[in-house]
Amino acid sequence: MSAALESREVRTLVQDEEAFSLPAWIYRDPEFFELEKDQVFRPSWQLVCHESDIPRPGDYHSFDFLDESIFVVRGDDRQVRSFHNVCRHRASRLLDESRGSCGRRITCPYHAWTYALDGRLIAVPNSESFRGFDKAKHGLAKLEQETWKGFIFVRLVPGGPSVSEMAAPYAEEIAQHRFEELVPQGRVTLRPRQVNWKNVADNYSDGLHIPVAHPGLTRLFGNSYGIEAQAWIDKMWGELRDQPSRRWSERMYQQLVARCDGQPADAHRRWVYYKFWPNVAFDIYPDQVDFMQFIPVSANETVIREIAYVHRDAQDREGAAGSGQVQVSERDREHRRHLRLLRYLNWRINRRVNIEDKVLIDRVQAGMNSSSYTVGPLSEGEVCLRSFARRMRNLIPECRQHTQPARGWSGRC
Repeated sequence: MSAALESREVRTLVQDEEAFSLPAWIYRDPEFFELEKDQVFRPSWQLVCHESDIPRPGDYHSFDFLDESIFVVRGDDRQVRSFHNVCRHRASRLLDESRGSCGRRITCPYHAWTYALDGRLIAVPNSESFRGFDKAKHGLAKLEQETWKGFIFVRLVPGGPSVSEMAAPYAEEIAQHRFEELVPQGRVTLRPRQVNWKNVADNYSDGLHIPVAHPGLTRLFGNSYGIEAQAWIDKMWGELRDQPSRRWSERMYQQLVARCDGQPADAHRRWVYYKFWPNVAFDIYPDQVDFMQFIPVSANETVIREIAYVHRDAQDREGAAGSGQVQVSERDREHRRHLRLLRYLNWRINRRVNIEDKVLIDRVQAGMNSSSYTVGPLSEGEVCLRSFARRMRNLIPECRQHTQPARGWSGRC
């Protein structure tokens, strides 16, 4: 066979491969899930919180991921650091809450080993009984950390691009939204789903289902929904149209969003979504920014972790006025009422979208268990699903097998 012919055959195989979805068996196979932990998730960036979630020394946020417990804490020097939530003595969990303050030090509830906020081991009861013991060698285990636009990411295994490099194709347009200035709106919520994490990720980046399964979004966007895929990040967006919706909540949102101050001129009527490889997403609205994370639990369990962030508005100024620091005008109070109503309407609209999406992913997960389904065709317009499948196949070559291999295929059972 000539080199040219062989090259054409290889290109044809790749082209044929990209015309199909990932196989159903990897959405349900426990062995494949164990492989994903090492190949997909341990080297991936995971978002813990925003800097504004931990404003004072001793403030912390914890995060359970796979079999690891992690926390980020602000030190006395105002620096934010990330550690394994594990005592170096007998592996006890140190901090129990999802968020809080540990004061000026972290003390293990088991044997009272005590750590400074920078991770140094500073006190050990009965230390004289530990022969040749060196406290300097037993500080908390650190994690690789990156702060991007105010958001704090960690990863368990180094390697691969930084968060900034992943976001680079959209750096300028993301910068317009001033992520660094965001503050939390409420607390982190966890929504369990009895589906594979890839099912949630696929649905998030799927544009074809919007006009079919989300009538509210269709009333808001019409046919303006767009999607595109870069190497490490997907982008989806919809432009709110001028035609008033027949639903009062959607119609009122359309009316009020035009008066949303502080947004770039071209963003007043745009909802835009970014998904970072493999499971972190930001929903950017004129009135708030929602963060979502698809946390894998097992081959058929996922927890959606989410919280909304907003820019400081009249509510903060009014709080300052209460302490005598600043006067709040009636215009500021009206702006605050306007934003509260806008965010309430956003919640009503997206609550319905979330309910619809849950039904969709449940349907798909059930279908993945059918013996009749192996892979499905992908249109040329399904660029995000093609991009996701390409990276999965490159990381784990078994993704190329349409049918499930015999038990023990991974060598892990």
